[in-house]
Amino acid sequence: MSTQTTYNYTVVRQFAIMTVVWGIVGMLVGVIIAAQLIWPELSFDVPWLTYSRLRPLHTNAVIFAFGGSALFATSYYVVQRTCQTRLFGGFLVPFTFWGWTLIIVLAAVTLPLGLTTSKEYAELEWPIDILITLVWVAYAIVFFGTIMKRKTRHIYVANWFYGAFILTIAVLHLGNSAEIPVSWTKSYSVYPGAIDAMVQWWYGHNAVGFFLTAGFLGMMYYFVPKQAGRPVYSYRLSVVHFWALISTYMWAGPHHLHYTALPDWAQSAGMVFSLILLAPSWGGMINGIMTLSGAWHKLRTDPILKFLIVSLSFYGMSTFEGPMMSIKTVNALSHYTDWTIGHVHSGALGWVAMVSIGSIYSVLPKLFGRDGMFSTALVELHFWIATIGVVLYIAAMWIAGGMQGLMWRAVNSDGTLTYNFIESIERTYPFYFVRLLGGIFFLAGMLLMAYNVWKTVKGAQAVNDPIPAAA
Repeated sequence: MSTQTTYNYTVVRQFAIMTVVWGIVGMLVGVIIAAQLIWPELSFDVPWLTYSRLRPLHTNAVIFAFGGSALFATSYYVVQRTCQTRLFGGFLVPFTFWGWTLIIVLAAVTLPLGLTTSKEYAELEWPIDILITLVWVAYAIVFFGTIMKRKTRHIYVANWFYGAFILTIAVLHLGNSAEIPVSWTKSYSVYPGAIDAMVQWWYGHNAVGFFLTAGFLGMMYYFVPKQAGRPVYSYRLSVVHFWALISTYMWAGPHHLHYTALPDWAQSAGMVFSLILLAPSWGGMINGIMTLSGAWHKLRTDPILKFLIVSLSFYGMSTFEGPMMSIKTVNALSHYTDWTIGHVHSGALGWVAMVSIGSIYSVLPKLFGRDGMFSTALVELHFWIATIGVVLYIAAMWIAGGMQGLMWRAVNSDGTLTYNFIESIERTYPFYFVRLLGGIFFLAGMLLMAYNVWKTVKGAQAVNDPIPAAA
């Protein structure tokens, strides 16, 4: 069969497999640094093994290597299937895979060496930023070119979310990464002081809002209905969800800068838009969960569906918690505490990782001509291990964070602090063990997934489904 009459699944297979690989790498580094917070000597006095070097490696590996690979894999699969046409772009398609892989490898080398811009989620230095731009432009050409040559009249809503994620991340990357190089390995931001902080959190929060939310909502809107065998609960709500989300998220970033040098009006504006965000976020969550109307019984026997639906529950919880934490009076308690760490991981592990894992489990057998994964029992076990791991992690951080905030603000009758900082660290120590245990659980689940994927793929024949003839 001619390649022109089949979908291009080669790049989907590549990114799907690397999603699992980078998931293990990113979460292993996370477990190591969680252990270092309990036993600092685990850095062995080696500079490139210190927490300060490994922490940005962990965030970049989980967000951009694991999450990014999942987004590339699923967006390339979904846009072909819903547009009923082969990927546009020729050589640009493999370039996005090899280019993205090279970026991740360069990050894995430079960050432990301490070569960093010190901007959260944008630590990579300027030569790598240029490579990111080239790969992202190629990605946009492939994705939107495929939509332009679609055989279907309608653009399915998942593609709107993927498209918004691609365009917005491009703007965010170019805006926040404006820097003046002083050598091949060092640059300085073009923005001064508080403006630099504002631009950074305009980027940082929208990396969450578009890379870690809009893109994965595209995933949700395809794989939840597909796995449930039901249409989206309300297509109209999905369109309202899209426009409300993308028009509001962009302005929420200042809530990261409460009680700083940022002008008070900007802080308040960020808080207001964060509170407004609750409505579209929960609209999307409800739409996804209610898609199971008439198919709830499938949750008993389909662990992939469990991953997808529980991820939506974590999405709803995280998008309630985020707006609440943006309220200045709540933020006065939560800011700089481990509560924030719990919030981030309820989103990153509970929402992003679990919807990615469910989607990869759903699509992978189709890419290799299998009826399903090698072992449904192992998928079920993975689900429970991962869920327990997330709950242990975030519950420990919520309790620790609340305790820290209360201890830091406690004062004696004479106005002196009741506790010093070290006392709050001592009280937090037991919760770090629980967090480490939760991380180990989640990593163990990823290792189970790798085994299941390997057994599914081993000896299988890679297949590219035929493209339906135009109606």
